[in-house]
Amino acid sequence: MVLAELGGSISRALQQMSNATIIDEKVLNDCLNEITRALLQSDVQFKLVRDMQTNIKKIVNLDELAAGHNKRRIIQQAIFNELCKMLDPGKPSFTPKKSKPSVVMFVGLQGSGKTTTCTKYAYYHQKKGWKPALVCADTFRAGAFDQLKQNATKAKIPFYGSYMESDPVKIAVEGVDRFKKENCDLIIVDTSGRHKQEAALFEEMRQVAEATKPDLVIFVMDSSIGQAAFDQAQAFKQSVAVGAVIVTKMDGHAKGGGALSAVAATKSPVIFIGTGEHMDEFEVFDVKPFVSRLLGMGDLSGFMDKIQEVVPMDQQPELLQKLSEGTFTVRIMYEQFQNLLKMGPINQVFSMLPGFSSELMPKGGEKESQAKIKRYMTIMDSMTNEELDSTNPKLMNESRMMRIARGAGRQLREVVEMFEEYKRLAKVWSKMKGLKIPKKGEMSALSRNMNAQHMSKVLPPHMLKQIGGMGGLQNLMKQMGSNKDMMSMFGGGDK
Repeated sequence: MVLAELGGSISRALQQMSNATIIDEKVLNDCLNEITRALLQSDVQFKLVRDMQTNIKKIVNLDELAAGHNKRRIIQQAIFNELCKMLDPGKPSFTPKKSKPSVVMFVGLQGSGKTTTCTKYAYYHQKKGWKPALVCADTFRAGAFDQLKQNATKAKIPFYGSYMESDPVKIAVEGVDRFKKENCDLIIVDTSGRHKQEAALFEEMRQVAEATKPDLVIFVMDSSIGQAAFDQAQAFKQSVAVGAVIVTKMDGHAKGGGALSAVAATKSPVIFIGTGEHMDEFEVFDVKPFVSRLLGMGDLSGFMDKIQEVVPMDQQPELLQKLSEGTFTVRIMYEQFQNLLKMGPINQVFSMLPGFSSELMPKGGEKESQAKIKRYMTIMDSMTNEELDSTNPKLMNESRMMRIARGAGRQLREVVEMFEEYKRLAKVWSKMKGLKIPKKGEMSALSRNMNAQHMSKVLPPHMLKQIGGMGGLQNLMKQMGSNKDMMSMFGGGDK
């Protein structure tokens, strides 16, 4: 993912600065030049990058800072704040409420991934307890209804459309009325896209919007257009009341940073980013956790939310205990593969941990398909208990691997590939060694009284160091919304 490269470049620049004995003007300039280069390569507008550099230099006046100040932390904080400012339009979007019907209309140019994104959006909310439904009001593109039908059937989401009716307004109204009667609380209307911004497209959008009276209009945009996103977002906003943007195809375009910063410049909140073709390659875009992950500072509350989402309550302490021990067996990998598809791509999950650069995540996990996971699990089913629970790599010699391959009906190279994947994940897992797990009964007390002192006892020392020690942790907690987010890490708060 190109944004992972951007994050890796920024993290390296901060790391080089941290390694310097004395923070002087040259060290600061080198760090800022490296970050500037990385942002420009990601197609962020030159003026935005120049303004960011100027603002940081104003905030970090090395001559005026007293000797006692932690200059590294002040610089890191300034970079964090400026990146947030660049990507934050400063206003939230409409949030649908459960049990109350909300109509969400999707608009965008053809080829932006709009129909797929509709299903991803529905699937995301379905997992969170909503009752979504999809309406195909795209009568322009041949096969649009078939595509939506296929996606919706796969995700087990009710859908409505017509092969006979050519009036998109009529289909939209009928679909919305039908799903309101069926008590669906999130009705998603997919509209026609065109190859370019045609007057006919905008007229049709206006008519569908007037007829269905959507609570939210979402503009879906391909990240590959980079800075041109500004003009597109503006044109759509002038025609229909665009309340939010979803940026797609963020997994392979150097222009992703440009698209995000350009959309923010139109004061349109980005609510999700599409990071791949699969249903779960879809991330909530929340500026502060996003920038925090970009800088290698992690998003602990997001990580714990992911665990709570897919691991039953009674198994959570056990999983956290295994994390803290840093011992990764093949059996643990088997259990985690069962959760992997629910949890999302492993890159996404582990980039939420402080000290991890997304760039360094195992590439095998990023594009892991269901078929590959099933193949690995079939191989593991042919292993003995001793092999599943061992942490000794010498145990897995060629004769054992050949026996496992025969038992699973797979090729030897596939068994070798599975063990390579195991080694990569074991390396990532070992980074969590030392995570201190609250004992049973301490969870609620921690969630009520969570502060930096408590967090410093929970985090492994190397992670605490990566964040910038106790002071860096206090800043991180402040940035991430302090108590509310940190409480959610331990199952407390209002989630």
